[in-house]
This record gives sequence, C-alpha cells and structure tokens, in this order.
Amino acid sequence: MAELLNFAVYLLQLLIWIIIVQAILSWLVAFNIVNLNNRFVASVLYSLDRFLNPLLRPIRNLLPDMGGIDLSPLVLVLGIMLVQRLLTGLRLDMLV
Repeated sequence: MAELLNFAVYLLQLLIWIIIVQAILSWLVAFNIVNLNNRFVASVLYSLDRFLNPLLRPIRNLLPDMGGIDLSPLVLVLGIMLVQRLLTGLRLDMLV
C-alpha cells in the first residue's frame, strides 16, 4: 500500500510540473516571445490547455475576476501540495 501512495505522490508531482510548464508557455506566448504560428508550440499549448482546463475551470469559477490575472494554477498547485502532504502523512502512519 505504501508503494501505491508513493506512486500517487509521484503523479501529483508530475502534475505540478505540467501546470508550471503550461503557465510558463502561456506567459511566453503572451509576451510574444514564442509565436503560436509555430505548429509545435500551438499543439503543445493546446494539448496542455485541454488537459488542465477540467482541473482549472472549477477553481476559475470560484475565484473573483482579477482583471486578467489568473491565479487558478497557483490555487491548484497549492491544493495538490496539500494532498501530497496528506498522502505522505498517511504513508508514514501506515509504516508505524
């Protein structure tokens, strides 16, 4: 059971990195450093948006409008980190 919890923590960490990559890539597009005319960049950003939108949409609906600043990825990362801590604590309790 502890191995399963370790794997879940690993997957959650991978999800955090995917959120960070999506946020950085969206900033690069917003500041016109990377152009969406590049097919690879457009497909990666589209895929990340399609993957993360179901996770971010409920958070965006709860947060107030911040005038173009999207804090939903930050809230999601903090929530994932909380779940990771809880899973790690559960794993440590199982070992005792």
